[in-house]
Amino acid sequence: MIKVCIIGYGNVGQQLYKAFKKSKKVTVLQVYGRSVEPKIKGKTQFINDFTQLLHADTYFLTVRDNAIEEVAKLLPENGTLLVHTSGSMPLDTIAGRKHRGVFYPLQTISQEVASDFNKIPICLEAENTQDAKLLKKLAKSISKKVVFLSSGERQKLHLAAVWVNNFSNHLFHLAYDYLTENQLDFQLLMPLILETTEKLKSVTPFEAQTGPARRHDTQTLQKHLTLLEDPKQKEIYTLLSNSIQEKFN
Repeated sequence: MIKVCIIGYGNVGQQLYKAFKKSKKVTVLQVYGRSVEPKIKGKTQFINDFTQLLHADTYFLTVRDNAIEEVAKLLPENGTLLVHTSGSMPLDTIAGRKHRGVFYPLQTISQEVASDFNKIPICLEAENTQDAKLLKKLAKSISKKVVFLSSGERQKLHLAAVWVNNFSNHLFHLAYDYLTENQLDFQLLMPLILETTEKLKSVTPFEAQTGPARRHDTQTLQKHLTLLEDPKQKEIYTLLSNSIQEKFN
């Protein structure tokens, strides 16, 4: 059994704990969180004191990006492989350790919705063969899709993830607000949202693009702009429409 400790009990820490708990190849020795209640749950000890941290095969740093470097310095250099789970931070964020790596689950993760790690790609990075093998075993124990990427490659992938997830969700938010203000049900859009992503399993985004901007339908574009009262929403609509039109000149 591979023994791990999870340091940080936010969104990623909680979901990673649940995923490893189901694995037959991994034992979660401890979970550390500043505000967790000290207790023992199954085979796992929950702690809020760094001095109680046990030796393990791997320490997972599931803290905020801007806290990785600081927290890493607090941990003992005892030969344990220390990994962070950030998509945007380079491997060098963990400095001064012989064994370090990255274990990045490419998915939007929250406490409210259970994450099926079996379907989540996990992006790995390590500096030596021994650590790479250990990370691969850990990743394979919970996911079917495991890839090794450099820090630069992972950062570019993370940027692309922001485009498809964070930005698209913000557009959903704008649509939700607009419909709510006009006493219309956002759920009416759900089949369209699901179909939009489902199509991308078989065609490229270029081939899947539809709509008035794709058709260069100036009349409809202008009509939509007159329906928007918020200047910022008008700006976003115009910017995105122009970007689409440039792709389909």
